[in-house]
Parts: sequence; C-alpha cells; structure tokens
Amino acid sequence: MKCFNYLFVVALTLFLSEISNAQQPAANQNWPDRTTLPIEPYQKVGKVAPTIKDSDPIEWPKEVSAPEGAPNVLLIMIDDVGFGASSTFGGPIPTPNFDDLAKNGLKYNRFHTTAVCSPSRAALITGRNHHTAATGIIMEFSTPYPGYHSLVPRSVATIGKILTDNGYGTSWFGKNHNVPDWQSTPAGPFNLWPTGLGFEYFYGFLGADAHQFRPALFEGTKPVDPYLKDDKVDADYILDRDLADHAIHWIRTQKNVSPNKPFFAYYTPGTAHAPHQAPKEWIAKFKGKFDQGFDKQRIATYENQKRLGIIPADAKLAPTPKEYQRWDALSPGMKKVAAREMEVYAAMLAYCDNQIGRVIQSIKDLGELDNTMIIFIMGDNGASAEDPTGQGLTSEIGVLVNGVEDTEEYMLKNLDEFGGPWMAEHYSHSWAHAMNTPYQWDKKIASHLGGSRTGMVISWPAKIKQTGQVRSQFTHITDITPTILEAAHIPQPKKVDGFDQVPMAGKSLMYSFDNATAPETHKTQYFEVIANRAFYKDGWMASTTPKNLPWQGHPVPTEDPVKDYKWELYDLTKDFTQSNDIASKNPEKLKEMQKAFMEEAEKYKVFPFDDRYIDRVNPENRPKFNVGRSEYVYYQGSSRITEGMAPNLKNTSFSIKADIEVKAGDDGMIITQGGYFAGFALMLQNGKPTFSYAFSHYPNHKWTIQAATPLAAGKHTIVLNFDYAGGGLGKAAKATILVDGKEAAKGDIARTVPSRFSADETLDVGEDFGTPVTRDYDVPFTFKGKIDKVVVNLKQ
Repeated sequence: MKCFNYLFVVALTLFLSEISNAQQPAANQNWPDRTTLPIEPYQKVGKVAPTIKDSDPIEWPKEVSAPEGAPNVLLIMIDDVGFGASSTFGGPIPTPNFDDLAKNGLKYNRFHTTAVCSPSRAALITGRNHHTAATGIIMEFSTPYPGYHSLVPRSVATIGKILTDNGYGTSWFGKNHNVPDWQSTPAGPFNLWPTGLGFEYFYGFLGADAHQFRPALFEGTKPVDPYLKDDKVDADYILDRDLADHAIHWIRTQKNVSPNKPFFAYYTPGTAHAPHQAPKEWIAKFKGKFDQGFDKQRIATYENQKRLGIIPADAKLAPTPKEYQRWDALSPGMKKVAAREMEVYAAMLAYCDNQIGRVIQSIKDLGELDNTMIIFIMGDNGASAEDPTGQGLTSEIGVLVNGVEDTEEYMLKNLDEFGGPWMAEHYSHSWAHAMNTPYQWDKKIASHLGGSRTGMVISWPAKIKQTGQVRSQFTHITDITPTILEAAHIPQPKKVDGFDQVPMAGKSLMYSFDNATAPETHKTQYFEVIANRAFYKDGWMASTTPKNLPWQGHPVPTEDPVKDYKWELYDLTKDFTQSNDIASKNPEKLKEMQKAFMEEAEKYKVFPFDDRYIDRVNPENRPKFNVGRSEYVYYQGSSRITEGMAPNLKNTSFSIKADIEVKAGDDGMIITQGGYFAGFALMLQNGKPTFSYAFSHYPNHKWTIQAATPLAAGKHTIVLNFDYAGGGLGKAAKATILVDGKEAAKGDIARTVPSRFSADETLDVGEDFGTPVTRDYDVPFTFKGKIDKVVVNLKQ
C-alpha cells in the first residue's frame, strides 16, 4: 500500500508539471510574439509538488506590457472641417491649440481622407482602405456588397485592439459612426461597438451627429444622458466640454494607477458636423467677422496660406464651380443669415479647440507631454456643402432629407436662436467651399482635393526636433495606424483572435519626421465615394468629373457609372491645388491611370460603383430584419431603439395601442420617436391623452390632437389610429385617439415625414429624452403611471 501511495504521488507530480508546462510558451525568448494576438501571459515554472515544502518557488505570470519607450498617443480627429478653416492652415477660425501643436511639431499639407465620414473613420482605426473594412459608405447607407455592408471584418483589427493586446490602456471619446445602424440599440450585438473592437473604454455617441446640448450618449454600452441633472435639463451642459472632462479624468486615472503604462486616447468630437451649435458667449466673439461673405473670405484665406507657406507661392486658387451660390446674389436679409451661420460654425470649432487644449494641458500637468505623440487631424473630410439652397438651412434632417423649405422670414426672425438648442442649422454650401480653400469641391466629392485633403499636425517632443516645419509628402488617413505602431515598436499583427489579418495599406510617416525632402513612401492611392473616384500615383492624379453636386441628397443615378463619368487629369507636382486639367494633352497617361484605378478597385472591393445616396436608406435596400413583421410589442422603459430597428412609421397607416394604469392627473410619455426637428409623441399631458406630430421645427409644421378630459384613476386602453392619405411620400394623414374604445379626439396632419425622423433621436417607451416633439413639455418626460405594454401595428 505504501508503494502504491508513493507511485501515486510521483505520477500526480509529473501530471501537474505536464499541465503547467503545457500552458506556457515553449521558450521564454519567444515571448511575447506580438504578431499573434492576444498574447498569453508567460510563466516560468519550477518544481510543482503536492506540498509547498517540496515545491520550488514559482514566478508570477508575466503579463504583456508595451515595448520599452512606447509613447502615449492622443489621436484627435475633428468632423467636417476643410483645409482652409483653421488658423493653423491659413483660415479665419482661431485654433490656438492646434497652432501650438504645429509650432512644436509638423504640419502635413498633403494629407488625405476618404472624403466622407464613416469610411475615413474605418480607414483611420484599421490602417486599411475603407472598402477593405467594408465601409465604402456611411453606415446608414450600407448595401450588401463586400466593400459596403458595414460589418467590419475580423481580418482588419483596429488600433484599439492591437494596442490593448500589447499592453496599452485604450479609450475612445466622442463620435463613432462605425457601428452598423441596425446594431446600435441597447440590445446589441456589441462586437462592433468600440469596446467590441478592442477599446477598453468608450464615452460618446454612435451615429452621424449629436445635439451639443442634449446628446444621446453611451458609456461603454450603457445609455447615458449627461445633460440631465436632478431630473431636469442642465442649462450649462455642452457636449464638447463633457468629452474633454471625461478624457481628462480617464488619462489622469491611467497615469495615477499605472504611471509606466502608456495610454492611447482616440478623441473625436462631433464638431463641426451639423447641427452647428456653440455657447452664446463664443458666438458673440465672432459677431461681424464674416460680413464680407464667402467669396472674399476664400480669396483672403488663399493669400494668407501663401504668406504662411502652407501652400507654394505659385499655387493657384482653384476656381469655384458655377453651381455654387455667390455672395452678391443673396438678398440683404439672407446675407445677415449667412454671416450668422458662419459665426456659429467658427464659434463651434474655436470652442472645440479650446476644450482640446484642456486635454493637452492635463497631459502636460502629468509630466507626460514630452513622450506623448499627438496626431491632430483637422477634418475627417472636407467641409460639408450639404446645403441645397446656398443660403444655409435651419435643420439638416429637415431640409436635406425631408424636403423642408426654409424661409427668409423665419430665418431672420429666429436669428438669435442660431447656434442654440432649438436650431440644427448648417451653413451655406459656399461657406463650406470657402473653408476648403484653395481647392475645389467639398465633402462627398472624393475625386477632388476639396473633398479629401484636410490639415494634419503631428507633435512628439521626445522625437520630433525639426519643429514648426511643413511636410509635403503624399499622406493618407490609412497611414496613421502604421505610424502609431512603428512609434510604439509594435509590429503589424498577422493573426488576431485566430483570424489572419489583411495587410495594412497605409505606410508609417515616421520617415518624414526628420527629413523634409525624404521621398514619399505612399506612392499610390485610390479614392471612391458615391462613384466619385480618383487615382493618385507618383504626383499624378486622375479624377472623375462630379455628376452630382455635394448637396444632392437624392441624386439621379447614372445608367452606367463606369462609362458615364468624364475623367480629368492633374500633375500635382506642378499644380498643387488641382486647378489645371491636362487630360486632353495627355490621353495615354489618363488611360494608364484609369486602368490602374480599375485594378485597385477590383483588389480592394470597390465594385459595384453606386451613385445613390439617401435613397440607399429606403427599407428595401436595408437588411430585412423585420420582413413580414407588422406587429411590434414594447414595454415600459424600452428606449434608444434606432430608426433602422424601429417599425417604419413613415408613408403608411398604423395604430398604437397602449394598456396603462394611472392615478388622477398622471402625465408622461407613452411612446415617442424622433424629436423637435421631426417626430411624434403619444402621451398624457395634464392627464389628457395627447398626440403630437412634428414634420419639422417650424411652428406651422407641428400638430397636436388632445382629448377634452383627463383620464380617471384606474386602468385604460389608449389607441391612436394614424390613417395615411397615400399617393406618394410625405403626404397628409388623419389621427384619431380612442380612450377605452370611444373616440376622444381627432385631427388632420397636413404633412408627414417622408424619409427620416432623426439621425440621433430614437424610439422610446415610457420616457422621452433629447428634444421634445413640441415645446409644450420638456424632457425627461417620464410616464408617472404604469404601462402594461404598447403594441404598434402597421397597416398594409
């Protein structure tokens, strides 16, 4: 028996040792292998016996840490800001913190984006071309083709995932716009949210834009409404300050707890995307600064850029296309409106720069600025010219998407409201063009530099010594992730979470840090968005002539987008601003460039070309999650249901049935979708069943139908019948409220929302956040009674 016990102990010891050794890398010198992620901790194991006294000491497992000397990284990207907007690149808007980074770092005057939002953001965080990341268009307009379906493949790991798995602390603040719109509800799935893409912390919003005063935010995957304080709207709240506060807190926490661990903070506020909103005192700083108009501003910026050396002295000012509004064509009243719009835009960008300065100062206060690489991209694309009128607009969703017609009378009457919470304006497309000086065209026009070229600065005091200089090598947004990885001494991974990785298309920019004349390494690059396309190679650029204007939300698709587009040709080594088309003089060179573009397009999944825009959002073009579903059942507290996943209550008849229980005088929201700029609400106001509908923010575009008497205490069934007139999109409807089976109120709605309720406000049950549908109530408008359930039925 003693012999058996001895043999058992020996066998057990050998077994435990085998298990322990099997869990470790074969040899310490092979650890960590940073090309395969994630990296398992390494443990050197000694003797493991059944008792402590017979075992050798064992070292704690060694967890992966960032390579020695790896810098902190602050990656900043602003939204919808053209090359010629900031003071750093010769523009009229003071951005002193961007200026300071440029003085202590390098300005890149040939930096390029994809020319539109989601694609640029996908390219930035993956280092791959946007179609490789399945993001050939913004998330809301995705189509099922490989380059466009918006489901970022696991073969293109993000910089957040790579750095987290290599020992960095990682975070993301502000705008996302990289989650498929049908996955952006609190029900998930969350694998394509920032925390699912490898970022350890996220605080921001998921969609295209956010209200500065009442944004719908998420912390991680949890919905938060930070503008609410003590169950009321905080009048002092503004998003840009909130984002800076959270970034500062996160950075301080990282360094307080783990001072030797580098951080990566991706800071990407929604500024200066519409809605253009800013603090009143900042708007006042710019009063009268833009009364000269956009045509003169474009010339002034161009001259300033030459004086500052931002562009070559012999660079020409690219012509303004004839389709753009001219300042002298505006009425005196509309000149006042347009000037005010630009004052608001300038205030918004200047205030954002101010808040970014607070984040940078917090890094300096920690003593970390010297070894922090700050990459500041001033624009994910060129300035936005998505105003179809040339006079600006008071609601992007209303005018551009739903066909609202702004009036001079209304705009002048509400001039003081511009920049505040009850306006969601966008400036004139000609202001956008002025902000893109010295180039032609704008956001969405990927074929031309006005759409794709923006200002970029890199500062890293520990490594960049030739400060205050300009770098003119061709650079692209895909170059940023490779630059960060080289700076951190981290290789591009070959396998992540078991998935082989597509090689990155971008090239590191570190070669340019100490050599202004170093040959560029990013020698070729294709561009394509909405069938606008271009190809760059060794200083040459071939570009399609735009067939649809930047402000056309519903362009007429061409019959053959391959053959129906004319091409232009530019020699950018002699023509910095892409202003001299030499295609007719170089037909063979143009053919060579066109052929190369088609080869790249096939390689990077650019096909098929598609020049539709908002029309892609139509239900027949979207994932068919709700096919055949006509009934939707919701319960109290269901919220943040995005438009892509909510029942489509546009251009159709429907009914809403709510079973509720109340006390006398109870009020609150039963169900709502959208908000002040377009939406509806079924609620109790002063105990009375009420239905409000907003086609837009205009007072004559709002209708309210209300029962004459309050509900008695007890259980009730409220029914809303919405009978659509038919005959096309956005037509009239009749709304009828029934209380316990009896008609309580009815009324006509003269005009209904044809395309979209909102880019950021959602469908909510039992509560309302963001903006109210009408100003007869305010948020949070929580139902005080009990909602058993709400049933929505679509009527075919």
